[in-house]
Amino acid sequence: MPKNEKLKSVLIIGSGPIVIGQACEFDYAGSQSLRSLREDGIETILINSNPATIMTDPSMADHVYLKPLTTKSIIEILKKHPNIDAVLPTMGGQTALNLCIEADEKGIWKDFGVELIGVDIDAINITEDREKFRNLMLKIGVGMAPQATATSFLKGKEIAQEFGFPLVIRASYTLGGAGASIVYKPEDFDELLSRGLEISPIHEVMIDKALMGWKEYELELLRDKNDNVVIICAIENMDPMGIHTGDSITVAPAMTLSDKTYQKMRDMAILMMRSIGDFAGGCNVQFAVSPDENEDIIAIEINPRVSRSSALASKATGYPIAKIATKLAIGYHLDELDNQITKSTSALFEPTLDYVIVKIPRWNFDKFEGSDRTLGLQMKSVGEVMGIGRSFQEALHKATQSLEIKRNGLGADGKGLKDYDKIISKLTIPSWDRVFIIYDAIQLGIPLSRIHEITKIDMWFLKQYEELHLLEKEIESYSIETLPRDLLLEAKQKGFADRQIAHMLDCYESEVHKKRTELNINRVFKLVDTCAAEFKAMTPYYYSTFEAEIETPEGVRYVANDSIVTDKKKIVVLGSGPNRIGQGIEFDYCCVHGVLAAAECGYETIMINCNPETVSTDFDTADKLYFEPVFWEHIYDIILHEKPEGVIVQLGGQTALKLAEKLEKYGIKIIGTSFKALDLAEDRGSFSKLLEENNIPFPQFGVAETADEALALSDELDFPLLIRPSYVLGGQGMKIVINKKELEEHVIDLLKSIPGNKLLLDHYLDGAIEAEADAICDGEDVYIIGIMEHIEPCGIHSGDSNATLPPFNLGEFVMQQIKDHTKKIALALNTVGLINIQFAIKDDMVYIIEANPRASRTVPFIAKAYKEPYVNYATKVMLGEKKVKDFNFNPQLEGYAIKQPVFSFEKFHNVNKNLGPEMKSTGESILFIDSLKDDEFYNLYSRRKMYLSK
Repeated sequence: MPKNEKLKSVLIIGSGPIVIGQACEFDYAGSQSLRSLREDGIETILINSNPATIMTDPSMADHVYLKPLTTKSIIEILKKHPNIDAVLPTMGGQTALNLCIEADEKGIWKDFGVELIGVDIDAINITEDREKFRNLMLKIGVGMAPQATATSFLKGKEIAQEFGFPLVIRASYTLGGAGASIVYKPEDFDELLSRGLEISPIHEVMIDKALMGWKEYELELLRDKNDNVVIICAIENMDPMGIHTGDSITVAPAMTLSDKTYQKMRDMAILMMRSIGDFAGGCNVQFAVSPDENEDIIAIEINPRVSRSSALASKATGYPIAKIATKLAIGYHLDELDNQITKSTSALFEPTLDYVIVKIPRWNFDKFEGSDRTLGLQMKSVGEVMGIGRSFQEALHKATQSLEIKRNGLGADGKGLKDYDKIISKLTIPSWDRVFIIYDAIQLGIPLSRIHEITKIDMWFLKQYEELHLLEKEIESYSIETLPRDLLLEAKQKGFADRQIAHMLDCYESEVHKKRTELNINRVFKLVDTCAAEFKAMTPYYYSTFEAEIETPEGVRYVANDSIVTDKKKIVVLGSGPNRIGQGIEFDYCCVHGVLAAAECGYETIMINCNPETVSTDFDTADKLYFEPVFWEHIYDIILHEKPEGVIVQLGGQTALKLAEKLEKYGIKIIGTSFKALDLAEDRGSFSKLLEENNIPFPQFGVAETADEALALSDELDFPLLIRPSYVLGGQGMKIVINKKELEEHVIDLLKSIPGNKLLLDHYLDGAIEAEADAICDGEDVYIIGIMEHIEPCGIHSGDSNATLPPFNLGEFVMQQIKDHTKKIALALNTVGLINIQFAIKDDMVYIIEANPRASRTVPFIAKAYKEPYVNYATKVMLGEKKVKDFNFNPQLEGYAIKQPVFSFEKFHNVNKNLGPEMKSTGESILFIDSLKDDEFYNLYSRRKMYLSK
């Protein structure tokens, strides 16, 4: 049956601002879904309040509503578009499902004659109501852990008495494991039970007997109206039960599962999906398996929507789950759709992987001083990376190299722990750096059996680690001159970076690169083709690996490489790597627009990124996608292979920018602003000299490398002082200090965590107003795309401030200074492309805080508020295709737009929630108001000084 012809107009609900537990994987799902609907000529209406994402770009849907996700907004939209036939809520995570249920309970869908597609209300209710779900599973014969529901404190206490400890408490109708905890001791139970009941919107918790140490698996399913079901991906958690899947290291395909148990699990997943409701779309099912010979299977939960893991599964397999789920929701059957990668086979198939993927979460505990860094049932990670390799070991190394935490992979970088007690403690209490600690434990000689006993991580994974350690020890016995070819090839095949091998051999990274080039050990590129090369793939989606040479009957030796280089002119766009606080989805938005603009200028576009959650790593965003770490060695090898005209670094945040120096050194052209100008803006001394030459005021400052130097400087600069390390993002390590004792403590602390860094000390302009401007410059002309005034005072990080566009309280004299300074600085820095400048205003004098000649966090917000594709324009300027005067700028905004930060503090109890110069928000929403008399503006303005902390 082809699509339902009655559906002409569909409403999609987005997932709102990014919070821990619901991140940009839903932006990816929603973007795919919108494209899927438009392919079929269906009118698309989107509601989402997040300005930073590609999903809310005007080009993505026929009508985009940047409104709060409330039933009031839904009613407004339905009144404006009485022709909406259906709503698709499964692409927007738990936020969209909860809103959909609320609208259903209020009778809104019924009143407006809107059909629900992709899921049904009963399915959502059954899966969210843990008691109903448990009864259904028992009815269909699917095993579950002993559990019971409590809707009161007293009932919870009775259940605990009956089950005994350890127990798991899970709050109903919550997201990212909010309110969930493992309780080992009776004395902790009361507090955790109260918290779970409080967090659940219906004040209900499910108490389970804890299956500690059991293995955890996830299956991603799709089902059509004809009841065909396919399993797209089986994902194994390396971490056993007890750690939220969003915080677990996960591997696909499943590695340690017997085929018999896998078939049983498949059957159970299909039975569960069919039993919860008669709907067509996607589903995610989680299981626990006993770590013994029996391999008993127990169901944990089922989500009748695309999940966090479906973005990962889509990237891991090349099968675009959200896109196909949308087609199924509008009536297509799987056998009527094409495989999106081969274009010649059916979508009614299960992908085959001839490679391994490893996902590692990315945490930001350093932003939450005093936070509990233990991993458990409540998700705490802010992003993730994925590594693709021919083996688990290679994929694991590539994933660790993608994390951007100053590690070069597992071991061989001199940063491992050597303290026995510390290692045992970190293994016992699951910590964020567990992936590295296992390696440290093996290096220290702790037996695998002991590591397994403590962590319950399957022995197969630990043996893989051990093999890497043994290889490292073997290589260490050689020098760069004597290292045999086969050993170097094996190290590369197992994912060791040149940098790590150089550490083992005590030589330079460049010497290792030179040696392997001489020995013809070169990176080759393989296709992610969904079918293990059984059919020809049409989609250029690549990962790299190292392979042994093949010899033909004629004696010709070669290594197979799937990436064919064309003779077209090419541009590489460097992505922003894993999401973290200070560098989020807004840079993905910029990268996607950069790719599309370069394609419009006739370039073949090449994207390099390692973040599985994003639209930039969608296999048909760029002409070629290299799913690789944004790590020098990988990038350099791709550039040597593709020989592009140049590389765009200013769209990928600090990640891409940090590679500019290396690119410059190796003679690779940087498109847009030169490395020299980028470096000048980062180097406080040179930048201040530039400001002085242009008569632009800035707060008095000094540079210190020791605590003594900092104390001496404080006499000249006067307190309060703002201290920050150079070359950091999101205000990392920034603090305002008011006396010498605080200054000394913070400087010592900073130099301990970031050794060898220069510290900048600025006189802090107490009580100043903060503003910022974004502009496009072509080296001759400057166009200011937006000036924003922060509602909060100077001293709160710009990412944590409510930014108002246009300013609401700055006089003409101040505005003129901002415009003049912006133009002067952009030209003095020889900016070609985007620039962001931050200002402090005191006594009508405008001081410069900093300038960043790159895309900033606020560019997508300005583009959405003014309905102008500024990144497209800036990219064309960078490429030299257009000048600023060639564009007909036409910003449209009635009233004001406010960029509002969103925080995820509820994930971190006992954390200081005060705001200061270090960024803490995980996402943002946009609020449009007609005038400053609006109640919401009044509330924000009256609270502006509440949060300022030192």
